[in-house]
Order: sequence, then structure tokens, then C-alpha cells
Amino acid sequence: PNHTSDQHPWFQESRCDRTNPKADWYVWRDEPANNWLASFPKGEPAWQFDEQRGQYYLRCFLKEQPDLNWDNPEVEAAMHDTLRFWLDRGVDGFRMDVVHLLGKALTHDDPPICRERGWGHVPYNDQPATHERLRNIRRVLDSYAGDRTSVGEVYLLDEAAMADYYGTGDELHLSFNFRFLWAPFEPGELATRIRRTIDLLRERGAWPTWVLSNHDVPRHRQRYGGDEMLARMAAIMLLTLPGTPFMYQGEELGLLDAVIPPERVVDPGLRDGCRAPIPWDSSPLHGWVAEPWLPFAEEAGSRNVAAQLADDGSMLHFYRRLLALRRATPALHAGIDPVHFQLLDHSPDLLAWVRSSGSDRWFTYVNPSPRQHPAGSLRGATIVIATDPALEGTVVNSELPGRAAFVARRDGTM
Repeated sequence: PNHTSDQHPWFQESRCDRTNPKADWYVWRDEPANNWLASFPKGEPAWQFDEQRGQYYLRCFLKEQPDLNWDNPEVEAAMHDTLRFWLDRGVDGFRMDVVHLLGKALTHDDPPICRERGWGHVPYNDQPATHERLRNIRRVLDSYAGDRTSVGEVYLLDEAAMADYYGTGDELHLSFNFRFLWAPFEPGELATRIRRTIDLLRERGAWPTWVLSNHDVPRHRQRYGGDEMLARMAAIMLLTLPGTPFMYQGEELGLLDAVIPPERVVDPGLRDGCRAPIPWDSSPLHGWVAEPWLPFAEEAGSRNVAAQLADDGSMLHFYRRLLALRRATPALHAGIDPVHFQLLDHSPDLLAWVRSSGSDRWFTYVNPSPRQHPAGSLRGATIVIATDPALEGTVVNSELPGRAAFVARRDGTM
């Protein structure tokens, strides 16, 4: 909702002159109002001069993506009508792009380091006006029968700032957690991020989300150094945390980013690697009927859907088993209160928690280091899914293995 295409009829009308009915539907100034930089291409000003109108317009992203002026009540009303258009057709919810940009303090400069390093304005935009606009959006959603939902891309790298966008249950239903996404795969850091997120959202009665990859960032297996074992550990973590996990297409195949030669680059933001097409089979075009817009990831010959469906030990089957377990297990979709979820205190190279439903207790254990650890409260639990298939069905004894992750169960009947 922050921007449209520069080809949109609203912008085409707005740029005609300074007096047309939509003249104030975008953010126009005679001179740049601040020192903000656009996100793409890196280092370019966020103010773009338009020859036709003879003014600068704000574009926090590409010059082809002018920012709407949410200070204009007509714009807000038009965007509500857009929501209603889709809600009237039965849409259940919306993923809202950079929704924290709906309010802007145009007279406030970004820190000097942003210009020095070419950092765009987006992660610095956190203004009170946005919250009233989100409450208005929520009222539109809540006016429809049934379960309608919203998930916001709130690109603020602080959990407390992100949590504010839930309001008091009257703003976003869900917000992506980018501090968690960007955390290195280090148990101590991940435990800190999880604990802080849960504590903040528990106070609000809000519900967390967890995501590791999306269309804007390098795939998490790529960020973790390419190690498939770490990617499998990450899957166990993602799909057993309390809250709503989001998966990005291709992570269930364990894909790395594609290598994009200069002549094949499409995205000015250089995000093509994670946006490469899904390989469906081992044929030369991997199941596509024509040459796709981007090259495939290098492992497409083996990391394709057909090949992994035929391999019971593949990453695809690993994800499917975890998802089936999650669906079938009440403890794995229980709440975030201390009765249902507790992080377990261990050493900095070990991440573990317990989730409970009645007498049923499920443990998640993630240890990327080679060190073994005392079993503690996990002793006696039966391992159900593990990165090492040899562990499955065994009972945890006095030692927890190194370089392994698993989900284990203990209840009053076992």
C-alpha cells in the first residue's frame, strides 16, 4: 500500500500538472525534502525529478514505484476501497508490503551514516501516524464476516518496534520478524531473538511469526554457508517454534541462490538469485515449457521436485514429515504462554525448548556444534524426527549428540 507503479492511472494523472484531482495523491516537492536514499538501486536519492510536472516525487524504492501520499484522506479512502474490492470477492487476507511506511516524517533526515554507506530509508521509518492508519485498515477487515487476516512486512530490525505494529489487537494480525530472519545460525543469538520476541508479544496477547527466507534476501541455506545439515536444523527450528511459520518456495528443496550472469540480471536490487524458478524435474528446462526469465540454481539436476519425491531421505520429504507432525500434534500449535512453551537453559552452542499440551511434552533440540551435552530434562524422551535418521525411535539417554537436531516426545503414558 506504500506505492504504485509509475504506469498506474493515478500517477499518470497526478504527474500531469499541479492542479488536477489527483495532484496530491503522491508526495511531490519543489526540492528534495530530506536526505533519504532509495532502497534500489543502492545509493540513489529517494527523490526523483519528473520533467512533466517539474517537481520531485518521493520513491523509497525504484523510480518506477512512486510513494502514495497517505496524508491525503482521499488516498486512504481509495486504498480502503481496494481492500473491499478483494474482500467482496472472498479474499481472506493480505500480505502488506512495507506497511510501516504509511506514515512519514518528511522533514526528518536519516543519520549521516546512511548516505556514507548507501543505506535506504526504509528501516528508519517508524512514525506514530502509521498506527492510526493500520487501525483504520483493521476496521475494514473486521467489518467482514469470517476470519480475515493481515500480515505486515514491517522492516524494522528491532523486535520491540515490530511488536508495536500489532497495536492492542487492533492493528496487524501478524508481523514478519526481520531481526530473527537476519540472525546468524548461532544458538545463543537465536535463543535471544526467540526469547525477546515471545516476551514482547506475550505481553500484548499477540502471535509471533517466524521466517528464514523470502524473495528479498539470500536464501537461508546460502547465508548459512551452504551446509544442508544446518538447513535441516533450521527446518526443525522453524516448524516447531510457537507461532506461525512462513516458508519461501524452494527452501523445502534445500535450494541455494542461482548464480546470475550480468547479461541475465533482471532486478535492479540484485535479488534475482533467490528468485530463480523452481526446478520441477531433471529435464533440460526442469519442467518449464520455455526458457524461464532467470537461470536455475546450479543443483537443479538433483534438487528438483521429481527427484526429491523419489528419495525418501530428501529435504522435501523431511519438510513434509515435519509439517505432518506439526498438524497432528496439539502441543506444536499451542500457545506462547509459559504453560505451553519454555526455552530451556543450556550452553550458548545449544538451542532447546519444550512445548506442552496436557501431559504431552515435545522437545526441540538444535545443536550445530560437535559438542555433546548433558541431557537434563530431555532424558527419557523418544526422538521422532531427527537430522540423523539413526536417532529416530531412540530414547534420549544421559548425553545429547553433537551436530544434530531433533524433535522428541515424552508423555505420561511413555
